Amino acid sequence: MIRVTENLRKIRDLLDKAAVDAGRRPEHIQLLAVSKKQPLEKILEAAAAGQRDFGENTVQEGIEKVTKLAKKGLTWHFIGHLQSNKTRAVAEHFDWIHSIDTRKTARRLSEQRPEALGDLNVCLQVNVDDEAAKSGIEPNELAELARAVADLPRLRLRGLMCLPAIRTDFSEQRIPFARLRELSESLAREGIRTDTLSMGMTGDYRAAIFEGATIVRIGTAVFGPRQVQSEDRTE
Repeated sequence: MIRVTENLRKIRDLLDKAAVDAGRRPEHIQLLAVSKKQPLEKILEAAAAGQRDFGENTVQEGIEKVTKLAKKGLTWHFIGHLQSNKTRAVAEHFDWIHSIDTRKTARRLSEQRPEALGDLNVCLQVNVDDEAAKSGIEPNELAELARAVADLPRLRLRGLMCLPAIRTDFSEQRIPFARLRELSESLAREGIRTDTLSMGMTGDYRAAIFEGATIVRIGTAVFGPRQVQSEDRTE
């Protein structure tokens, strides 16, 4: 039987160690527990162990969980690719979205976000490896999109997200994360200040932390194998 509580303790210890090794403060790194394809019982166990932030990558499954656990005081992050015809559902139910890569999607979220919910926290997904089949804005188009999103009402531009190609060597893993950090620094020089780098998963979280990650997305190491395997690699 998968013990989510024990898994969380181990992962938090590993994240803390990585932070210290990188010369950073552990409290500056947030664990986002990716709960896609996981049952409510495991999410509840994680919540009882102090985990507050959970990530979902499909709208229908995510909304079902958000609705059923509405009284638990959890923070919900949408981390998957978002089709423009599903923006309203995300705008009305989630606290964060990590995967904005077009002005159209951002504009629709802004228009559809209920004012009573407060601003929707958003990250822009960047295609740091120039992979044709992967979502994300090209780095040379990032500043224009960032300025547009920062000006939209009911959205709060928090930072950048990436989903790089799989690498196994630590030094190689750091390269795309360094690129995302440098893009964030470039935005800051243009007056667009952010506070979030959403990057790093189970296999490369150490490299991401060494390059400044503030949110790492970890799923199966917390919850165990998913009920249904998904090809969408958001954690």
